[in-house]
Amino acid sequence: MGDNNDNNNDAQERNRYIVQYIRSLKAIEDAMEPLKDQRRDLRNEYRRQGWLTRDELSTAVKAYRLMKGEVDFEQLTEHYDALATTVRGGTSS
Repeated sequence: MGDNNDNNNDAQERNRYIVQYIRSLKAIEDAMEPLKDQRRDLRNEYRRQGWLTRDELSTAVKAYRLMKGEVDFEQLTEHYDALATTVRGGTSS
């Protein structure tokens, strides 16, 4: 009988942790939402103003992601060349 009661207590404790985790996750995601909106607004402003095209924005994001993480310099060079070509409107040298 003691084992069954211990299992019930363990299950109840796990359920409390699950609820606590979900509440914390929701609070974090709610806090992040304004930043996501801000990022979207930034991207849309650059497109609306004609400062960058959709492709240029995409290439810039890819280059940023490469620089932010473990950098594969060959990939970084490819993205940089693509961005440079787009910005200059010609071929890169």
